[in-house]
Amino acid sequence: MVDPAIPQPPRWHLAAWLWSLLALLLGLLLSLAAHEQQMRRLQAERTLIRNEMASKAYVSLQGRLHAAESLLRAAQSLFLSSEEVDAGEYAGFYANMRPREQFPGLLALAYAQREQRPDGEHYVTRWVEPEPGNERVVGLDVGMQPRNLAGLLASRDDDLATLSAPFHLAQLAEAGMTGEGVTLRLPIYGPGPPPRTVEERRARVRGSIAVSFRLDDLIGNALPDQLTRHLSVRVSDITGPDALQLFDSTPGLLVPPDGYRYESKLTYGGRVWNVVMQPLPHRTGAGAGGWGRATLLAGVVASILLALLAYSVASTRQRALALGWRMSRRYRESEERFRALNELLPALVLLAEAAGGAVTYANQASRDRLGRHATERQLPELFEDPELRAQLQQDDTRGCSRVDALLRNDEGGAFWASVAISRIRLNGRDKLLMVASDISEQRQLTELLSHQASHDALTELYNRREFERRLHDTLAATGAGTPPAVLLYIDLDQFKLINDTSGHLAGDQLLAQLAIVMRKQLGGTDVLARLGGDEFGVLATNVADRDEAERIAERVRRCIDGYIFIWEQRSCTISASIGGVMIDRPGILVKDLLAQADTACYMAKELGRNRVHFFSERDDETVRRHGEMEWANRLRWAVDEHRLVLTYQEIWPLPLAAGGEPDVELLLRFREESGQLVAPGVFMPAAERYGLMPVVDRWVIETTLANFDRLHPSGGALRMVAINLSGASVEDEALAGLIIGLLRRYRVEPSRVCFEITETVAVRNLSQVVRFMEQLRAVGCRIALDDFGAGMSSFTYLKNLPLDIIKIDGSFVRDMLTDPVSHLMVRAVTDIGHRLGLEVVAEWVADAETVQALAALGVNRVQGFSLHRPEPALFQRD
Repeated sequence: MVDPAIPQPPRWHLAAWLWSLLALLLGLLLSLAAHEQQMRRLQAERTLIRNEMASKAYVSLQGRLHAAESLLRAAQSLFLSSEEVDAGEYAGFYANMRPREQFPGLLALAYAQREQRPDGEHYVTRWVEPEPGNERVVGLDVGMQPRNLAGLLASRDDDLATLSAPFHLAQLAEAGMTGEGVTLRLPIYGPGPPPRTVEERRARVRGSIAVSFRLDDLIGNALPDQLTRHLSVRVSDITGPDALQLFDSTPGLLVPPDGYRYESKLTYGGRVWNVVMQPLPHRTGAGAGGWGRATLLAGVVASILLALLAYSVASTRQRALALGWRMSRRYRESEERFRALNELLPALVLLAEAAGGAVTYANQASRDRLGRHATERQLPELFEDPELRAQLQQDDTRGCSRVDALLRNDEGGAFWASVAISRIRLNGRDKLLMVASDISEQRQLTELLSHQASHDALTELYNRREFERRLHDTLAATGAGTPPAVLLYIDLDQFKLINDTSGHLAGDQLLAQLAIVMRKQLGGTDVLARLGGDEFGVLATNVADRDEAERIAERVRRCIDGYIFIWEQRSCTISASIGGVMIDRPGILVKDLLAQADTACYMAKELGRNRVHFFSERDDETVRRHGEMEWANRLRWAVDEHRLVLTYQEIWPLPLAAGGEPDVELLLRFREESGQLVAPGVFMPAAERYGLMPVVDRWVIETTLANFDRLHPSGGALRMVAINLSGASVEDEALAGLIIGLLRRYRVEPSRVCFEITETVAVRNLSQVVRFMEQLRAVGCRIALDDFGAGMSSFTYLKNLPLDIIKIDGSFVRDMLTDPVSHLMVRAVTDIGHRLGLEVVAEWVADAETVQALAALGVNRVQGFSLHRPEPALFQRD
């Protein structure tokens, strides 16, 4: 009860409520600031994850386009390596590549042949793989599809892979499917050096090779499932003035903006695609909001307590004037209740003097984390950051908004906390109120996840992903004025032997110990990483020159070679092969640099292991020879496994209108396990390099003579069969006698057999070649000089060779209508051949106009794809 004798201030209730409201508003402001800071941090983490997913999707889509270009480059190489590519070889190439394993959404791999018609130039699709589902594409004139034709013409003029604008593909229309597709194209030029000008390219183009995709499949298959579960992906073509929609992972779904948007331009094949990714509405991060609401709730509770404190202080002061000792007692009781409640808060709450920073109050949570002497310290002394300490030591400091700071306790230990400090006025004095929450575990978890994402768990070195990222940064910084760097690719020799004999645990221990040993040999700025298995990578920057790079690599090699590994009372040593690449020029890609380092490491192993080898351009030739070795191993068993196949091409007499029966030339093919035939340009270099041609030639000769009347539909009426011989076979002294014996055994008239020898083989050992020719001509066989005109001294030795036929090199025949020099060369060879009494044959005849021109010059016979494409001999067609 209030003593009525004591006068009471008429408005003390209003003053107390105003102070309480001010404290409540201040507490709520602090709580909202803490909540906002927490939400911003969570939003930043969510944005980081989204950026990483979006970047991976962008790189995946870009990689899918590059992979499609690699497929086209392989197909282009097939056409450039042989003048005799036919539908069977084209189908065999497609079956060998198995592109749909890499591109499930691929519709077709199509070849369009250039045709010159009275109304202009046309590109007609001749071959398409796979045939099922693409029947409508065969025979299709690319000019009927303007966007497709525009891409074809652009690739023809630039000799670059060109991506078409989106259009409705013919096979989609045939199947009644919706959506649009695109084609990626490369030109096919005629043999010869690469054309350098637009005019040369337009003159020499033979056709165009293309892969076609349905856009939804091409882009959709490149996107990870995890991405599409969280982000909406939209891709549009913005090359022209009007944007064309290509792909939408969420068609018809309105994606509301939530502050995040990833947008990037993908420039490839002459087109510019705009890739936009936004969060899906059901993936907004509700869990983060729950944590934020918990923080906000704690702040509201603290604000209410603070308001109660303000109300209690204000009301107690006013009542003290009116009520004396009674109200003073109530004030003390109220303060004790407040302190009791505040002690239960999980947040750290401290009150300090604004002037000097002496801590006057610390709740239980603060004393637990900062020490029981927290109230005997100065507020700035609690912080590790010198800038924050200096800010709090200023007399007019206003505190700080929500920040992450490192706090120190009485014993010198440190922990991370999210801190907010505000300047308030209590009892007529300026105070600093600090509210903090311990985030040490959260920060440690974040740092642990970051460490695990960039480090190898076994060796604690950087992993391949982090190594490639740092390598990319180094390449980006490489320029004319920067010192070079070096990339080392380390592969342990015979590491599998240790795993097999001592177990995988021993192998893991060896890798961990070698990581420590190698680290000691490198500088502080050098990067050492485990790339996988027993492979390591080193990136050393600021290298003076190649000599210093080699010294670093040799130092690492010696430390591995000299290390003795002890396991279960047994000791062993190991060595390493190291491949090095200098990084001294901009513009190279990370994948190309790693491929060169891997090649150099392979060369180090090939040269005997336990050595360092730096990459050079010659290494690519060595790898190519390694591929030839594999072909050589296959060819050694080709005869026993019945892998060799004879095909024939017809040779027709001129003029064609006069009729006549054709001769044939036998051509060799290799049959893969799948049944597809491989052109000789693929395996003949290996056979010649490793001395297998005599075996192959003898098989061809005997197989031909044994099945002479079953080679061609003409049967026994076939006038002549031409057989090609290699240089190694011609130089064999016993071959002529073997041929004569086989002619007698199989009762083949020698005049029906012609042996072809190339000009380069003839001049290599002229005397031996002449003896070989004379022995065969003596029994009635005919001799032809193939590829005549390719040598440098053709006309000087022609009269000394015992010949019956000369075959003009196809490069002159192919260009005779457009190149005056080639036309003059064909005329000269024809005239000289006739003066010497020889029959003249022209190869590589591609069209009727060339046939007419050759007939006008007096050429006797012609052969080429326009007259007859090679097909298997009759006896091998089953």
